[in-house]
Amino acid sequence: MHATTPAREPVRIYVPQGSLGVGLFPEEIDHALRHRPHAIALDAGSTDAGAAYLATGMSKNDRSSVKKDLALLMAAQQVAGIPLLIGTSGQAGGDLNVDWTRDIATEIARERGYTPKIAVLYSEQDPELIKRKLAEGRISHLPPLGDLDEATIDECLHIVALMGPEPYFAALEAGADIVIGGRTSDPAVIGAFALWQGAPAGPSWHAGKIAECGGQATTAHTGQRGVILSIDADGFEVEPVDPQFRATAEGIAEHLLYENKNPWRLTEPGGELDVTDCAYIQLTESRVRVTGSKWIPRPYTLKLEGASGGLFQTIMIVGIADPDVLAEPAAFHDMMLKNLTARAISATGLSADDFHISLRMYGYNGVSGMEPPPGSVPLEIGMMCVITAQTQELAGHIAKACNPYFFHMPLRLGMELPSYGWPFTPGDIDRGRVFQFVLNHVVSVDDPLELVRMHLLDDAKVKVAADA
Repeated sequence: MHATTPAREPVRIYVPQGSLGVGLFPEEIDHALRHRPHAIALDAGSTDAGAAYLATGMSKNDRSSVKKDLALLMAAQQVAGIPLLIGTSGQAGGDLNVDWTRDIATEIARERGYTPKIAVLYSEQDPELIKRKLAEGRISHLPPLGDLDEATIDECLHIVALMGPEPYFAALEAGADIVIGGRTSDPAVIGAFALWQGAPAGPSWHAGKIAECGGQATTAHTGQRGVILSIDADGFEVEPVDPQFRATAEGIAEHLLYENKNPWRLTEPGGELDVTDCAYIQLTESRVRVTGSKWIPRPYTLKLEGASGGLFQTIMIVGIADPDVLAEPAAFHDMMLKNLTARAISATGLSADDFHISLRMYGYNGVSGMEPPPGSVPLEIGMMCVITAQTQELAGHIAKACNPYFFHMPLRLGMELPSYGWPFTPGDIDRGRVFQFVLNHVVSVDDPLELVRMHLLDDAKVKVAADA
């Protein structure tokens, strides 16, 4: 297996961007290679954009952008002769997303005459296997979801398990030049090479967390920029690739707050990162050193994500500047929702349990869902009506029946009918099938590779895949 003794020299990792396909700056790659990194590692996805990308196997980023960035990184890999590790490929890390990224990589290899050895790591799960794990008592829930049942598993179009670093160890030991990984913990793919080389777990995981979004934790404040990590036996250092940006002790320390409920601890596969006793030292204007990161081993668990998609939606949008409505938006919301629901029941003959209508009032509380401070009056409101039903036909039927009410309803009955502003015509817009995450659970495993499949592409197989 991987090395177990501390690395003799710092392990340098180049993290070029926060997500493959957001746009690379070629000049940054030149800067990065001057640091003589031992590996390139980056994340390529997230759940931030919702469940649709796991459910459909599509990427949020367009193919040409991903290909452009990946071509630059594969060229850097060829020049430097170092591994390139990619996690959560194709946005969601399901098998379809991974194969989409693999095909882009093999296409680039064919076009440029590269002959890399590519390891493809799959972490999508068979629903029947998940049911067996459930029956064995190996699955527990994460808030806000409750206990898992087989019916929920059956709802899922795709299920993935978030890999730790160990599958990347296996790929590196197999001699992979490029690793295209399925759904992976962000810090795991970035810290994997250093861990494989024997760097201590605390600094490796901590460095991976800091660089999960590329240069976002630096003064660049964006995932389009990159950083260099240098991980040694006592800690790690982080520095932006582009010298016009800086890493600051405050900015690096703050990043543990990002997408993490506890700023001192981070739970990951196989353990917990503890940064309570960390020191953040400003070595130079642009470079920060971190010491004191601790790794506390825990029973090995993997987070499960599953996306379902059995419902359909139609939306309508109006802009409202009526001073009566703006003076009492909460009352207007409640009256509108009551009338639309009654109209839908009347038009369809269904019960209120057979469909769902929600109203989002942007400019008032559409994002937060909370009441604004007392006495505040919005300048205008963009109201979106979201109708969810079992079929697209039913959702569209309800929207058309509710259209006159949504367009003309006054604050109170008896008032003169207003006309709100439609940004589009026709006013009802079919969204099609809608998707949601229904699995937010963890599964305990005896072996970190237990739920992972690896496929190796050598030179001949790369050419076959590229020609397919």
